[in-house]
Amino acid sequence: MRFSIALVSALLLPLGAAVAQDYPTRPITMLVPFAAGGPTDTIARLTAAGMGKSLGQQIVVENATGAGGTIGTTRAARAQPDGYTLLIHHVGISTAATLYRNLSYDTKTAFAPIGLVTNAPMTIIARPDFPANTLKELVAYAQQQGDKLTYANAGLGAASHLCGMLFMTAIQKQLTTVPYKGNGPIMNDLLGKQIDLTCDQATNTTGPITAKQVKAYAITTKERLKSLPDLPTADEAGLKGFELGVWHGLYAPKGTPPAVVQKLTAALQTALKDPALIARFNDINTEPVPQDKATPEALGAMLTSEVDRWAPIIKAAGQFAD
Repeated sequence: MRFSIALVSALLLPLGAAVAQDYPTRPITMLVPFAAGGPTDTIARLTAAGMGKSLGQQIVVENATGAGGTIGTTRAARAQPDGYTLLIHHVGISTAATLYRNLSYDTKTAFAPIGLVTNAPMTIIARPDFPANTLKELVAYAQQQGDKLTYANAGLGAASHLCGMLFMTAIQKQLTTVPYKGNGPIMNDLLGKQIDLTCDQATNTTGPITAKQVKAYAITTKERLKSLPDLPTADEAGLKGFELGVWHGLYAPKGTPPAVVQKLTAALQTALKDPALIARFNDINTEPVPQDKATPEALGAMLTSEVDRWAPIIKAAGQFAD
């Protein structure tokens, strides 16, 4: 029996290599678990176009929305592990592991990571007439006022929701959370002075910040943003250890042949070096990750660490999606 298994394995190895060598022979589907037109969809379409060039096949982006991104993610986890169904997802893939207590897949093991794509910064902002002028003043004011202040988010599991939980954990004070059905209505009410605070991707906030329509306090990543050079990082502004980037990663279903994953990783790295893609990423206030981050190892480590990072924060907040 041992001899038979070894013989079969030996015969399959060159077969797998041959399949990978020919891959891809038809178009690939890249699932986006969010609506068309949003930041993740834009990043997906730019990445798909770039990867398709080097792979010699079209990568078709398909939006599979619903349940905070878990519908599209579930579909990707259940897809054939042949390299023809991929998933692009942001930080929400790691928080869903705790927010949704009855997922049909194990977030840490359901996928073969291909590589990180980008890490978009967020900004902490307030209505234009908010009393605090610096992040230190904001923290002191929020600690004093507590639930008298309103913090808006775009729904459970949204990046703004995560940022709010992280902020309240950091300052050890609960604010009154106001959920919305998207970032557009939040900005309208912030400009209209109907809510106090929010945290949103720089893609959406750079315009209002530069026009001084809102008060901006900090960038949530380690480095300042080129388009907002005077806005400090949260760490620089006094909130030490506060960091949240809307990172995006590319995945294949678990069991995808390693040689196919390797080919996809190479295509991703090539795409992320394309000056046209870099320019388009800059247009939406983000940039490709360094080449050493666009790897299965880097994405796998990021996913595991982020699941572990967010689990206690979400559990302590007692906010679950099911």
